[in-house]
Amino acid sequence: MPSEKRIVTLTANPSIDLASEAESVRPVRKIRTRNERYDPGGGGVNVARVVRELGGQALAVLLAGGVTGRFLEELVDDLGLPRQIVPIAGRTRIAQIVQDLSSGLEYRFIPEGPEVTEAEARATLDALAKAGGRWLVLSGSLPRGMGGDFFARAAVEARARGQRVVVDSSGPALRAAIEAGGLELVKPSLGEFESLIGRKLPEAAEQEAAAQELARSGAARLVAVTLGHRGAVLASAERVWRLPAPDVPVRGASGAGDSFVAAMTLALARGLAPEEAFAWGSAAGGATVAQAGTAHAQRAEVEALYTLMRRLLR
Repeated sequence: MPSEKRIVTLTANPSIDLASEAESVRPVRKIRTRNERYDPGGGGVNVARVVRELGGQALAVLLAGGVTGRFLEELVDDLGLPRQIVPIAGRTRIAQIVQDLSSGLEYRFIPEGPEVTEAEARATLDALAKAGGRWLVLSGSLPRGMGGDFFARAAVEARARGQRVVVDSSGPALRAAIEAGGLELVKPSLGEFESLIGRKLPEAAEQEAAAQELARSGAARLVAVTLGHRGAVLASAERVWRLPAPDVPVRGASGAGDSFVAAMTLALARGLAPEEAFAWGSAAGGATVAQAGTAHAQRAEVEALYTLMRRLLR
């Protein structure tokens, strides 16, 4: 695989995602589940999977440790997903997603994960430097001990290598990366965006103005804010676009934001205009929402939804 063509993703706090179904989720009583499925999880893993599904080249860089870390490696290899493991002493976490069939609701239980040392954090930066690629996606949460400025550190080093950097995170990790500036794309949810700027944005005009203000600040060339059932907003320094949520049955939210980032990043890497990439991202997010549990967007569904979303751009 020519390293300069691939999209490199980092999953600093990956998980093994156990998805299952239950007739009813109730307190105290044993909840019998069925149709169990194990998938490698975490923002960067999900992004890399969808990039590959859509015909792109990806390399997933992951921190993994313990017996659960070895299981994670096995799951990644079963997918045929190119990966680079940064070994850590702590054990990789296991997350659980349960679909309550009686209510149609999805329950997600996400542990905080292992603690990472500074030496392991430095090894991660070294692994990214060796991974190549023109694009780097820093996605998901940071493990304890890594420091809220880690994505900012990784982004600064990547930009010095000539890479374009995408960040999809929250809290201190997102804030530090934005303060470092020079990102190609940042994609917070509305709640994450409101926390970042310190105020509520209930109206469409407020959302659009705030997103464009961030783009004009130099923090990121493009700012995409996902709004759940209300769609998404994309802003550059020059203009703003808005798309409604795709008209699909909502079966689960797991991985939808990651699919959005994957498709939009791949489209940008292929040289498409921001609004075209935005339509691809919205289509991939919608295709994932229509799947239950840890299922990911399928290429045919994404392509069909893209055709519809492109017509709705304004």
